Amino acid sequence: MLIQKMSWAGIHIDSGETKIAIDPLYHFPIKFGTPHEELVAWDQFGSVDAVLITHLHEDHFDVEGIKRFYGEDVPVYVAQELQEEANKRDLTNVKGVVFGDSFSIGELTITSTFAVDGIGDHQIAYVIEGDGKRIFHTGDTLWHGYWRKIKERFGIFDTVFLPVNGAVINNPALSANNQQIVMTPEQAVSAAVILQAGNLVPIHYGVVHHPPLYRQTEDVLGRLKESAGEKVKVKILQVKESITL
Repeated sequence: MLIQKMSWAGIHIDSGETKIAIDPLYHFPIKFGTPHEELVAWDQFGSVDAVLITHLHEDHFDVEGIKRFYGEDVPVYVAQELQEEANKRDLTNVKGVVFGDSFSIGELTITSTFAVDGIGDHQIAYVIEGDGKRIFHTGDTLWHGYWRKIKERFGIFDTVFLPVNGAVINNPALSANNQQIVMTPEQAVSAAVILQAGNLVPIHYGVVHHPPLYRQTEDVLGRLKESAGEKVKVKILQVKESITL
């Protein structure tokens, strides 16, 4: 299984004859100003058989990118509760995922599981299994109490892709000021330890920092490495870099 880091929270998975992307981003949301890193076109990662979406925020569900690089008829998987809304976005092959159920995409087995959105919108995480390996992508979840249940159901993980930017948004209508809406570096390490992850690959950091609307926490990678210590192996991937399991 070969996994490449895409921009922001996106990853591209290549497992034998099967290729998928999770939360790819190319069209940067205008409300966040200017991206702090160049967003890489998805054709540099190759084709996909399907796209998995954790939730419908525009930095995770890039509809124009999906249509531009993969075509409007590519299978796009979202939580069943979000299927009706996703169907309104001019995509012709949106599939609803029942929480907790498993389904197959080629040689991969995908299972949706717990995630908690920072502003209360519906969100799921994905466990992906193939080539005898197991990985986990959690979108931009908050810290929650389900990590142990996930570990009990699935066992240990070879690699986990966890958000780390501890973002705070300045919008009291959506969340209390100065409260993180995404896991901090320290929380990501704690989750990886519970999951007994072979590798922790940080996602969802660096690209967006637009105070006061959206403020990334300070020294993300430094704090991540310090917190990890000898407890968990941190594998930092730049965009287009890969990890082979």
